[in-house]
Amino acid sequence: MTTPVTIIGAGLGGLTLARVLHLHGIPATVYEAESSPTARSQGGMFDIHDYNGQLAVEAAELMDEFRGLILEGRQAMRVLDPDGTVLHEIADDGTGGRPEVLRGELRQIFLDSLPAGTVQWGRKVSGTRALGEGRHQVTFADGTTVDTALLVGADGAWSRVRPLVSAVTPEYIGKSVVETYLFEADTRHPRAAKTVGGGAMIALRPDREMFAHREKGDTLHAYLGLYEPQEWFDAIDFADATAALAAIAREFDGWAPELTALITEADTAPILRPLYALPIDHRWDRVPGVTLLGDAAHLSVPNGEGANLAMLDGADLGLALASHPGDIEAALTAYEQAMFPRSAEAATFGGPDSHGPDAEVNGGPPLSQSTK
Repeated sequence: MTTPVTIIGAGLGGLTLARVLHLHGIPATVYEAESSPTARSQGGMFDIHDYNGQLAVEAAELMDEFRGLILEGRQAMRVLDPDGTVLHEIADDGTGGRPEVLRGELRQIFLDSLPAGTVQWGRKVSGTRALGEGRHQVTFADGTTVDTALLVGADGAWSRVRPLVSAVTPEYIGKSVVETYLFEADTRHPRAAKTVGGGAMIALRPDREMFAHREKGDTLHAYLGLYEPQEWFDAIDFADATAALAAIAREFDGWAPELTALITEADTAPILRPLYALPIDHRWDRVPGVTLLGDAAHLSVPNGEGANLAMLDGADLGLALASHPGDIEAALTAYEQAMFPRSAEAATFGGPDSHGPDAEVNGGPPLSQSTK
């Protein structure tokens, strides 16, 4: 196959696809709305599973680079009661199948593996339309357009490509996450640092959750899950960091002070991330010349699988296109027939190494969750 592939979105899924296509001699261009690779934070740490994400890294022939990113000891996990009692603890003995890396560093090794010019930055999509006979046109915010015989939407929750195949849009799941950071934790925030330990920490009650992870540079990254309607969060002025932190801290009254320190001692303004999902059984009839991957196809309740699935989608799609030279529709059909049940199963049950219902918070909710 020599038809150039147009990929919308330079997240991990889109970049995995571009890399696999490159390895098989298939030209591709990735269009990304962000102005540069460093335009915004790419989230914190997350685990790359040996049954999906690592398979994608292998298909991209980047395992050596990936191993160089692994943060030793970060697979350790402890579960606490809100009163601070340790209920369960797992040490990182180096044999786990979900090593932790920083999302931004992983993205960078994919960017570095692509030919110069593959990713076109600052190209925000304003719309897409069908031209007939499997061709589509992408219109960018600056008024320019691109016509393509193969369009892939890797552009997240609020995909501009999805309307070409599906009228379904994400819905709020009834929960939002508030992020905080604590820097120089061992010296400046010793209570919280000791409680989190060397890896990850989870504390739960039915409608309130705390998750925290030790990242690089003695940094604690915390995620506070609250099951409330969006109107509830609208009543909090997140532009006033002090007031917002106080409001969130009140929701954890009665929790151990070493846990609430993740809120009250935050070194950054709290970041609100509403969570959305597509229906678990979301799928579409085959539309010639276009498909979706990652959150654009199967945005789900965070469960630790999102980024891993996006990468596997990208690898599988690239391999399908390489193995069906000259027959785009056969390749897209094969890819979608495997992707639909896989993503539905992951959304329903999670993976064998999931940390529970909120494991995706390990690396932060996907950036597309809260970016419209």
